[in-house]
Amino acid sequence: MESSVSAVHTFGQRIWRAARLEPAIYEEVEADKSATGQALVVVILSSIAAALGLGMSGPSAPGRLLFGLLAALGGWVTWAVLIYWVGARWFPEPQTQSDVGELLRTVGFANSPGLLRALGVFVGMQQIVFVAVNVWLLISTVIAVRQALDYRSTWRAIGVCCWGWAVQLLLVAAVWIFFGYSA
Repeated sequence: MESSVSAVHTFGQRIWRAARLEPAIYEEVEADKSATGQALVVVILSSIAAALGLGMSGPSAPGRLLFGLLAALGGWVTWAVLIYWVGARWFPEPQTQSDVGELLRTVGFANSPGLLRALGVFVGMQQIVFVAVNVWLLISTVIAVRQALDYRSTWRAIGVCCWGWAVQLLLVAAVWIFFGYSA
């Protein structure tokens, strides 16, 4: 029992440290192959927090929540793979050594500030919370990418995130058009 309590405590500390933008935590989860499951949980919790913050309710809420969870998980994997290809294959620095698993873990934990999106449930706070948290998420992702790809340059990490974001945006638009959501 104590082992599971310690694991939850460690997991909570990792979330807190990632949200505080500590570069060392991204190095820690990058190296810890057992942290992939924890990164997955962070992404799921962040997605649920967003649903709560958006005030999802009513009979369609479970379907929308499931869609949101699947979109968040798909986005997490797509984002990590794109960042890997752009950052480790196309624009590496000499010391860059990474794999998709490392990026899944670091980008997953970069979603830690997303847990605060649940605060959007308070009247009049939704837009403020979502804008602030989304900026925070962008910053945490840049730090995660810089650490996972062993970059010395934060600007390179920003560039890789921008390239990855643009490609992901094109992929999402293509899926929406394919499924008839272009209107």
